[in-house]
Amino acid sequence: MINPGVFLGVLVQLALLGTLDAVAGLGPLGWLAGAAYGLAVGGFLTYGLNRSTARSLGPADAVTLARSGLVGCVTALVVDTAGREIVAMVVLASVALALDAVDGQVARRTGTASPLGARFDMEVDAYLILILSVVVAQVLGPWVLTIGAMRYVFVVAGRLWPWLNTPLPPSMARKTVAAVQGIVLVVAASAILPLWAGFMVTLGALALLAWSFGRDTWWLLEQHAFTAAPA
Repeated sequence: MINPGVFLGVLVQLALLGTLDAVAGLGPLGWLAGAAYGLAVGGFLTYGLNRSTARSLGPADAVTLARSGLVGCVTALVVDTAGREIVAMVVLASVALALDAVDGQVARRTGTASPLGARFDMEVDAYLILILSVVVAQVLGPWVLTIGAMRYVFVVAGRLWPWLNTPLPPSMARKTVAAVQGIVLVVAASAILPLWAGFMVTLGALALLAWSFGRDTWWLLEQHAFTAAPA
């Protein structure tokens, strides 16, 4: 059974798409992509709630759900116009990135942090980075897709090597590098920088991301080697 909060989130996604259509225009492909995204998010949350002890979304989850609605609109614009509605896309993505700092604070202040909420927040972040990398790759080249794909490659690798799924310790460096990816991709997508400058800052962001994943993978490997070593 679908949760009322999740159902409301799907309705909000459709309402945001309707508003976007009225303001910027949205064709059938955009509507299809945005609606499919909203339904997929609803399915993810319903599945997560059914598997967790929580029975409803918390206030921080509501913020993340609102942010997810903006990401759905970015998806619709990218699919419908191949990134040509740059201004609308950059504004929506920027607001979604800014709200990323809000849901965590709400969770801590209200004492409603949960594994589902943390996972939801992470998945929205990862997907936004992926869709922004698709936009920037159209200008700078397909290598930019590595930024958006790296986290998903790591997830697939975890299926092959389960030790990669070991929980990582909190890291401000990891959070900072993740935030840098979104900021850099939005700036690169906005075309406010010369092409060479956009190329350099995006390449730098990729280097930081590779360092962050490499550091975490090395830590996980050390933990695996320690636990697997004979006593």
